[in-house]
Amino acid sequence: SLRKSLELQKLGVDGLLIISPYYNKTNEEGMYHHLADVMDVVNVPCILYNIPGRTGCKISPAVVERLSAHPNAWGIKEASGDISYAASIAHCLSDDFHMMSGNDDMVVPILSLGGVGVVSVWADVAPRTVHDMCAKWLAGDTAGALKVQLDNLDLVHALFGEVNPIPVKAALAKMGLIGPTVRLPLWQLSPEADARLEAAMKGAGFL
Repeated sequence: SLRKSLELQKLGVDGLLIISPYYNKTNEEGMYHHLADVMDVVNVPCILYNIPGRTGCKISPAVVERLSAHPNAWGIKEASGDISYAASIAHCLSDDFHMMSGNDDMVVPILSLGGVGVVSVWADVAPRTVHDMCAKWLAGDTAGALKVQLDNLDLVHALFGEVNPIPVKAALAKMGLIGPTVRLPLWQLSPEADARLEAAMKGAGFL
């Protein structure tokens, strides 16, 4: 992680998304240093990435609290799908440490806890919709933002009908933006998931 982070910084990245370890799990102090040691050596903003469904371990609230004070910690992409977890780290948020939703079906709930936006798969298909939903919330139109969130759940759920990024690649192919092929270990959507995705895209006006 250190070597790659320094290489990416040298290439001119604006920031880094640093993820919890996968396969090799760790204890609390190991988790802290896995993330803090990267932030200690780079000079760009860093976003912690909590996604235990992919890595098999989460960044505990206690570690988030410690890391939130680091000068290079811009915030956290919270993708556990656990609103209780998000609430437990909300007290760490400030003008210097932010929370972004990592789940497209939970953007408005995360915003209600002090979040500032979303790192989105849905936005690959519907960037204006996702932008407008967040803009409505941040402008005080909470009811309008909630309506956008709820009105688009069929599409959001279809985009996660199989392992990401298989469905979103299929969606972009249906829109003519990319080709239809994926590389292993990804595989084409099942007929059932593909039919659900196509119906949701038609319902949302994208096909």
